[in-house]
Amino acid sequence: MGHDHNHSYGVTATGKHRKRLIAVLAITLAVVVIQVAGAVVSGSLALLADAGHMLSDAAGVFIALLAAWIATRPPSDQRTYGYQRAEVLAALANALILIVISVVIFIEAIRRFGETPDIHTDVMLFAAILGAVANLVSLLILRGAQKESLNVRGAYLEVLGDLLGSFAVIAAAIVIMTTGFRAADPIASILISLMILPRAWHLLRDVLDVLLEATPKGVEVQMIREHILSVEGVVAVHDIHIWTITSGVPVFSAHVVVEDRILDATGADRLLDQLGSCLGSHFDTEHCTFQLEPAGHSAHETHQHA
Repeated sequence: MGHDHNHSYGVTATGKHRKRLIAVLAITLAVVVIQVAGAVVSGSLALLADAGHMLSDAAGVFIALLAAWIATRPPSDQRTYGYQRAEVLAALANALILIVISVVIFIEAIRRFGETPDIHTDVMLFAAILGAVANLVSLLILRGAQKESLNVRGAYLEVLGDLLGSFAVIAAAIVIMTTGFRAADPIASILISLMILPRAWHLLRDVLDVLLEATPKGVEVQMIREHILSVEGVVAVHDIHIWTITSGVPVFSAHVVVEDRILDATGADRLLDQLGSCLGSHFDTEHCTFQLEPAGHSAHETHQHA
């Protein structure tokens, strides 16, 4: 049969935006160093919390870059999809790091309510403003790529949270400077920890959807079934499976029941081209596997579904 298969491997959604991630990593690490030094000098927990959050961001970006490199390794007999799922595992690690950082910040902030130390607000304010500017630059760098990759989106959401965290630190510094209310520092720390958790949960949920092979977002099985049934010669379709290997790599398989006249070399080849074109153009799914079956074969299919 002359049907041509063209399933590409190697360049994942994260890999396409490697330069953006490297730029954000460099900016983030530079600000972490400045904020840690500023937190030590100023005595601000909120600034240290923001630095810790940014350090977790840097770790997440580094993991994403490492996973993108690993994902370029070709498939083998033991790993038929290669290492593309490594990106999803990196996003999982990123989400778990965020949750741990959030809990640690929250606990330390509660402990500090009874013993808030003196804070040098000028240093605190300067470091927080610098962090906000750096986060804004990083946000602009990642904005155009965050819809294509779980890892890039994770980095984007973390930077967004860092920006909000920097605003919280700035607000706390101004409150302490103008009113002397030192409890503003642990309050800002708690706000930062609470901002981290929802984003971490959202990323974790997306990762679990991929690992549990849920249907990709925006894809309706019934609509795909209707498109397949509209192709000439198709009688029925069953055992439909749609899942995601990694960001931007959806995979589809189905058993397609066809008229007997279709099952010659020319007819089957033409039908496979039509089905592949249908899935690729309407549902952005290039990696499709179809099992063509004559109508009489249904008696041998014992556990059909979907």
